[in-house]
Amino acid sequence: MSYLIAISGKGGVGKTTVAGLLVNRLVKRGCKPVLAIDADPNTCLDRVLGVSVDKTIGGVREEAREIAGKGMASGIAKRELLEMKIEESLVEANDFDLIAMGRPEGPGCYCYANNVLRTTITAISNHYPYVVLDNEAGLENLSRRIILEIDLLIIVTDPSRSGFETVSRLYHLSREMEIKFNRLVIIVNKLRNDKLPDSVSSLKMSTGADLVVGLPENTEIAEFQEDGKSLNLLSIDNPVSNRLDKLLTELFIERKD
Repeated sequence: MSYLIAISGKGGVGKTTVAGLLVNRLVKRGCKPVLAIDADPNTCLDRVLGVSVDKTIGGVREEAREIAGKGMASGIAKRELLEMKIEESLVEANDFDLIAMGRPEGPGCYCYANNVLRTTITAISNHYPYVVLDNEAGLENLSRRIILEIDLLIIVTDPSRSGFETVSRLYHLSREMEIKFNRLVIIVNKLRNDKLPDSVSSLKMSTGADLVVGLPENTEIAEFQEDGKSLNLLSIDNPVSNRLDKLLTELFIERKD
């Protein structure tokens, strides 16, 4: 079975950066291939990973609907057509693959597409030892039950008081929504002096987090983001990458190389 890592948090705290770096570190550890799922409608995980998404779930949903509506899918059930289109939207790289949710491009809700996506992802993910799910801000995607059970939930925050309050709200909301996860890690991103705030201890206690990890602000990452460069090209001694590598070790995710 696949080990599923889901990443959540409020907007602007670096969720996608963390997701991309985790994909990178898993690949470097030999835990490959990795399936990356971009569940943020803004779709930017591809740039972080140095690939390009041509089709999203939102797009192929409308494409399949149009084909079925025009009677151009003779002999193919609507569900089979959508499943086929979803599989076509998979971006294949050397050591990881990427699938992006995107935005709906027409009227209607995602309900039917979500059901098909859940089934398809379950089937696809069986071919990957690790799956990294980059969520939009909040817990909406997780509440849709696209993924039924999470091995590791990571909530990313900045070191601000409001950021910590958001983490607490997201944690309690996840419990209300009965989102299932086995372990919880809180990542405090963009630390200016690389020191966790004193209030971390109370946050850890109130959420029952297994680990709280701090990541420093990093000039190299900032420059890469400004230039639109893939984070896969970061220097081998980058402190943020190394910190996430240490986290994977603490989570007993062993190297395969």
